Amino acid sequence: MTVVQGEEASTVVAESIRTRLRRARQQRSAAMAAAGMLLLAAILAGLGIGAVEISPAQSVAIVLAKFGFAPVAEFGAREDLVFSAIRAPRTGLGMLAGAALAASGAALQGLFRNPLADPGLIGVSSGAALGAVASIMFGPALLPYLPGFLSPALLPASAFAGGLAAISVVTLIAQRGGTTDVPTLLLAGTAITAIAGAGMGFFIFLADDQQIRDINFWMLGSLSGATWNALAPAAALIAIGCAGILLCSRALDALSLGESDAHHLGFEPERIKRGLVVLCALATGASVALTGVIGFVGLITPHIVRLLAGPSHGVLLPTSMLLGAAMMLAADVMARTMVTPAELPIGIVTAAIGGPFFLWLLMRWRSQGGW
Repeated sequence: MTVVQGEEASTVVAESIRTRLRRARQQRSAAMAAAGMLLLAAILAGLGIGAVEISPAQSVAIVLAKFGFAPVAEFGAREDLVFSAIRAPRTGLGMLAGAALAASGAALQGLFRNPLADPGLIGVSSGAALGAVASIMFGPALLPYLPGFLSPALLPASAFAGGLAAISVVTLIAQRGGTTDVPTLLLAGTAITAIAGAGMGFFIFLADDQQIRDINFWMLGSLSGATWNALAPAAALIAIGCAGILLCSRALDALSLGESDAHHLGFEPERIKRGLVVLCALATGASVALTGVIGFVGLITPHIVRLLAGPSHGVLLPTSMLLGAAMMLAADVMARTMVTPAELPIGIVTAAIGGPFFLWLLMRWRSQGGW
């Protein structure tokens, strides 16, 4: 009798586990599908909303016409020009930047096991900002010596070089005995951020009125400078960074158990840490080089996804990319329609939305006993 009861209890427990796993899979699939639908809606809004209204049908018709298909809706030359030269590259940049920041934030939070980690924590954003500010200050003096086709790339190239220099210094400082010390990495990133902030403050002190306006607008972020020529190299770098981060999802799950356990599971924590830092720097640096410094997307998006889909990085990373892209596009639509005909820096919108939301998360987790 006891054996039969034990077998029945085991069957009930096994069935309960299978039910929970099935529900978890359904929840993760639903979260990813919802993020994809939000991204699609944000794309249509980004392409259509503005001074020149373009309906979803017209957007589809313009794209089809580019490939020689018969249009499914009527559109004029003005809609075609606005769509092709302004809205499409701007929407593409918003998707890439949002995905890069969200994926980097999720990866760094998993790597450091710190819910406050984001791409700005390791100095990439501040280093890129310093490079861009230096370009705004000294670029006009360099332009006469540069070939004409390189002139538009001076600012994004300077920003990318600044971000790369910052992460190189941080990584070098954190190396000790062939290993990367994570607390030292975080502290070095904080120090580099402070140093870059001091440098930007000094440049702003020396700048004239127009330079100050350019610097402030760039530091608060914008997608207004998107062009197909600038987007192509950034897209390649961001794609490499995001693809590499996605491939590290199992390693991040293992690291969440601790470095010792990850090693026993067949992963090399040192290689993973160095690789992820470089990949996040690559994706973030390429994004910041074109958009400026945009906060809270990399910090908030992974938390939202964890609430909806759980902590598994196999789902967390791709869903964060989809949701981050959607959030960036939605913030951009708000930034260019709230004060028409002017345009708000997108960083103001993301901070105004992300700050209160993060405070809500903080209070929620604190009431539940911490992170």
